[in-house]
Amino acid sequence: MNYIFFILIALSIILGILNGTLENVVNSMLTACNTAVKISFSLIGIMAFWLGIMRLAEKSGLVIIISKALKPIAKILFKDIPPEDPAVGDIAMSVTANALGLTNAATPIGLKVMQELQKNNPEKESASDSMCMFLGMSTAGFQIIPATVIAILIGAGAKNPTEIILPTLIVTTLSFITAIAAALILQKLWRRNG
Repeated sequence: MNYIFFILIALSIILGILNGTLENVVNSMLTACNTAVKISFSLIGIMAFWLGIMRLAEKSGLVIIISKALKPIAKILFKDIPPEDPAVGDIAMSVTANALGLTNAATPIGLKVMQELQKNNPEKESASDSMCMFLGMSTAGFQIIPATVIAILIGAGAKNPTEIILPTLIVTTLSFITAIAAALILQKLWRRNG
């Protein structure tokens, strides 16, 4: 990634020199750095808020309630997980974190889920069906409240940053359903060919 950014910066400077717009390139770089710092500070507040909400949900037992509500679905989607396995609660927390737009918070939870799923995996050298299903669901990133994107829009000075909620909900719901369907179809195809 560092190489890509270096190439982009170098090309910008070279093209700025060739086009006689180097001053504009330098001004844009400085303005973008200033904007990045402002956006970062706005992200700190909203991330701290939602991470606190997630911690309260965990401590209050809400995650247990959510995981119980998700158990019937989890039994269908994650057939090789025992019903009382801690991975079910972790999956619920990960889905909840993604639904609230906290992809940064969902990452460590997702790693914990994968560790739990690996314990139940009979073939340690390859991913289990449950691992593939969870990876697809996490990558699709179903979101009810895109908190991180809203924070970025607020930091960038958007007039109505919450108007992205409905389009985000529609798109992430479709991608989430598509990821689940693809995982189920590929599981069946893999078994036939394997």
